[in-house]
Amino acid sequence: MTIIAFVIGIVVLVVGLAISIALHELGHLAPAKAFGVRVGQYMIGFGPTLWSRRRGETEYGVKAIPLGGYISMAGMYPPGPQDAADAAGAEEQRAAGGAPTITATGTPARADRRSARGRFFQTMVQDARAVNDETMIGAEDRVFYRLPMWKRIVIMLGGPFMNLVFAMVLFALLFTGIGVQTATSTVASLSDCVPAADGTCQIAETPAAQAGIEPGDRIVSIDGTPVADFAEASALIQSAPDRTLRVVVERDGSERALTVTPVPITTSVTDADGEVREERVGFLGIRPTAEFVRQPIWAGPAAAVENVGAVAGVIVQLPVKVADTAATLFTGEERDPNGPLSVVGASVLAGEVAASEAPVLNRVAGIIGLLGSLNLALCVFNLIPLLPLDGGHVVVALWDGLKRGWARILRRPAPKPVDATRLVPVTFVVVAALGLMGGILILADLVNPISLF
Repeated sequence: MTIIAFVIGIVVLVVGLAISIALHELGHLAPAKAFGVRVGQYMIGFGPTLWSRRRGETEYGVKAIPLGGYISMAGMYPPGPQDAADAAGAEEQRAAGGAPTITATGTPARADRRSARGRFFQTMVQDARAVNDETMIGAEDRVFYRLPMWKRIVIMLGGPFMNLVFAMVLFALLFTGIGVQTATSTVASLSDCVPAADGTCQIAETPAAQAGIEPGDRIVSIDGTPVADFAEASALIQSAPDRTLRVVVERDGSERALTVTPVPITTSVTDADGEVREERVGFLGIRPTAEFVRQPIWAGPAAAVENVGAVAGVIVQLPVKVADTAATLFTGEERDPNGPLSVVGASVLAGEVAASEAPVLNRVAGIIGLLGSLNLALCVFNLIPLLPLDGGHVVVALWDGLKRGWARILRRPAPKPVDATRLVPVTFVVVAALGLMGGILILADLVNPISLF
């Protein structure tokens, strides 16, 4: 049963991730079609196509590797140069090259390597232009690059926006539909004894037991101060060592007044500056009941928005975090539980949550929270201002709009559209770096995974 639950947790997360990707691409698709751009494909996943169906001019489909998705818009970039003279000149130069020329910059071998790298990246640029030009055949007036700057930005931000909205919905379901697990003022059990500083028992019977407090009692007030949860009750008890308190509890539908005297114990307290100090506090000897407490409808979306900053902080430090994770592969040290995860690691966590011995509602809440966090990560990650990510396309649109606006101010002819295919070598480096980091995280999640238990 545990193995089945583990597998179910993984399947639920993978399906949830696929839905997240589908919504992300829908966030691009809807405004693109609304603005008249021809969209040739809407695909979930990469690799071989498992299923597809054409509706109108767009092919909708699912591919084998659910690690992303894409839509194919006509004319993401302006058409490539068609200067045949340049191509002929380049060919003539290669034909007349003869023996390699040795210059002060290096040896023939180094020159050949630089030339090979140049040809490699030049071929990448030409291939990107060729693919882009094919998307514009028959749709020259319905291309992406001709849209006004703001429309292009809306299309590119549509994907991250959908992930943010989905995360807000998931957190609303978690906070309001299920609730936040809170230590309530209801007593679950009594402590066995009053603990000493070394963890042993210094007094056999706790003040709670002496006063007649029983499991199931709900603390209504302490010394006339109403309490709503265990945190409030605990604060009042800890602030009154060796002082007699009047505690009102509700038992079997009626209220009872009891007299208790918290005994003083020494405990470690962390102050606002992060310094740990010893403090003398009152101890009663009660353990709270944990219950799901439903929050207002706005609490979930507010929590999602607040967590964006924390996710952004992790992503800004992503290279450092991944390097630290790579180091743990050799040192065997425990990984940072707040560090980055791959899809493999997230799936393992979902499986652990589903296979845990916690109540079903707790497990459902755990997986919903994990999916919400993944959508926040997808939102923020795609806003990184580097191609091929959405944020990179936004930067290109902003730069194009800035050039056009500056030309209008100076009353000059409109400049040529920004040709982002020139950035294909940079895109290649970014993709390679992301692939390397992803591989490290997958390896770490297999060899040295983060565990909830």
